[in-house]
Amino acid sequence: MQMTRPATLAVIFALGAVVAWLATRATFENLPLLPITAVPALGALAIAEAAVGRHIRNRLTGRRGATKPVAPIAVARLVALAKASSAAAAALGGLAAGYLIFVLGSLDKSIPARDARVAGATVAAAVALIAAALYLERCCRAPEPPDDSDDESERERDSWQWHA
Repeated sequence: MQMTRPATLAVIFALGAVVAWLATRATFENLPLLPITAVPALGALAIAEAAVGRHIRNRLTGRRGATKPVAPIAVARLVALAKASSAAAAALGGLAAGYLIFVLGSLDKSIPARDARVAGATVAAAVALIAAALYLERCCRAPEPPDDSDDESERERDSWQWHA
């Protein structure tokens, strides 16, 4: 499985922004107020994924008294979660960015100004979730195995000291 590329997420974000801008331009007068509920949901997911990423990294590398090994299936599930949430956050962030771009031209009116604040907060929360998901994905990578050449040179050094 390959790591998620930020360029892929940028394309998803840009496509979402274009679609949202076109849809908003065609139907803005008929749209309800932009809901604020996505902001805390995306923010909570970002915090949770960052915390899980830190915890799993510590367990995989054996830091801070992590005595129990991590089940490989759990790591695979976390990687799947990270990949899915980064793509979803890129899509939602792009949609909010397209909406924001449209309403920026009407900030002198109260409803578009309110929607601009909500859309901006949604974009920020989506970017935070993208960052947290990429962090979680990278934390799930297996640590590098010890280099065999280092072990051999240590054995040679130890044997030299032993015979000296």
